[in-house]
Amino acid sequence: MKQFNVPNIYRSTLISAIKDKRRADDKLKKDFSPTLLDFGKVQLYLARHFGFCYGVENAIEIAFNIIHQNTGKQIYLLSEMIHNPQVNADLAALGVKFLQDTYGRQLISFDDILSDDIVIIPAFGTTLEVEKILNDKGITIEKYNTTCPFVEKVWNRSEQIAKKGYSIIVHGKPRHEETRATFSHASSKTPTVIVNDMNEAIELSKYIRKEKTPSEFYREFHGKYSSGFDIENDLQRIGVVNQTTQLATETQAISDFLKTTIKEFYNLTEQTVSEHFADTRDTLCYATNDNQSSVKGLLEVDADIAIVVGGYNSSNTSHLVELCSEKLPTYFINSADKIISGKEIETCNWESKELYIQENFLPEKSPVKILLTSGASCPDAIVEDVIKKILSVYDAQENFETFLEWFA
Repeated sequence: MKQFNVPNIYRSTLISAIKDKRRADDKLKKDFSPTLLDFGKVQLYLARHFGFCYGVENAIEIAFNIIHQNTGKQIYLLSEMIHNPQVNADLAALGVKFLQDTYGRQLISFDDILSDDIVIIPAFGTTLEVEKILNDKGITIEKYNTTCPFVEKVWNRSEQIAKKGYSIIVHGKPRHEETRATFSHASSKTPTVIVNDMNEAIELSKYIRKEKTPSEFYREFHGKYSSGFDIENDLQRIGVVNQTTQLATETQAISDFLKTTIKEFYNLTEQTVSEHFADTRDTLCYATNDNQSSVKGLLEVDADIAIVVGGYNSSNTSHLVELCSEKLPTYFINSADKIISGKEIETCNWESKELYIQENFLPEKSPVKILLTSGASCPDAIVEDVIKKILSVYDAQENFETFLEWFA
């Protein structure tokens, strides 16, 4: 896989050494067991896969190259580059201005942009409507487009099945940048509707089976379907694609459920179901799959707590927290300074996004076993800082250098 030129401030010597060793020992990526860092009083279990993915490293490399190659020009980012506060803050410190927030609300008017300004499209991609606004202003976006190739793969697959007469069901969070972009691209080719989770998929199935009325659909799915969507006809042939950072297992479950609904309603066999349901398994993101599978490997350890590091508005990170929370106390932090002391940690509720202080988060035992992972937009350097902060709680800082020498 391509190696990217990402600023060293995001790298970690220890974690890079660990990842290199695991890659060398497991070239086929079939071993999802964690890496144990035994520091005596505290044992840290690092997930097999975590941190920057291909799409994030690609976006960061392009963005920093654009900045360094265009001194003196005004550079805008359409929205957050990725869902990581440090990376976005670093870009802002270099003079980059953000046109929209993560939910598409305008921060700077498009009217303020000049034709010779640079507008970077973030890793999530953007809508066709925004592309047209920028193109009409004479802004060249192709050269400054950092859309993740795996997001574009979803768009391409949507277009392929649209040409065959299928409508698109997008499994995603309706307000997420990537979902909005995928919805825009898909709906330009075929009727499209968004489902947020399995509960909404179940409700949608009732319209496939004609159990609920069209008026109920237009009310229940308001803002989630494409213009002119005909509930009577547009759910007869469907395919499911996803926001690439969703839980892969949930996307597959939704797809399987809707396939079964279609199969039963039209009395189809496994050989004929493709007449009404398109196979879209190839739209799942490899990094999302690897990170989530690695968390499942982590959870096989009989640990005391889990710490997940990443941006609080990061969808893929939130899902890692969700998985860990099902088994043991889990703390969602975006930096090492959220570990206030050995007694207190400031953590984020992955569902409500509420921040709160958890007291006595570390059990009084020895050794304490901690599971540690991070989201696809979290720099390894931040994870290293978290490791060092945990070691400082146990007065074991000197052990960090020992492990660095061992893995190197």
